[in-house]
Amino acid sequence: MRSWQVERRKRTRHLIELGGLMVKSGIVDLTGDDRAPIYGALLWMADKLTSEDGERARELWAGKGKEAFAAEQETKTPTTSHPQQDRP
Repeated sequence: MRSWQVERRKRTRHLIELGGLMVKSGIVDLTGDDRAPIYGALLWMADKLTSEDGERARELWAGKGKEAFAAEQETKTPTTSHPQQDRP
């Protein structure tokens, strides 16, 4: 595979993952899949991140995201094991 194809696939995967985060967060459903408020919110976030409060916002949002990922991981990890039964 050519290097430009590898890079294109990496970029495509990255964009798909970012879109998945939009769906996972509930934003897509909450906005009725209307791109204008989603884009507006992203622009607001970008403004906030470049403001004097940017570092604080980044820390707060990162903390909330990490908590959500951890909570999701806990629900995926089985807490009990089911030993396989021996057959006669």
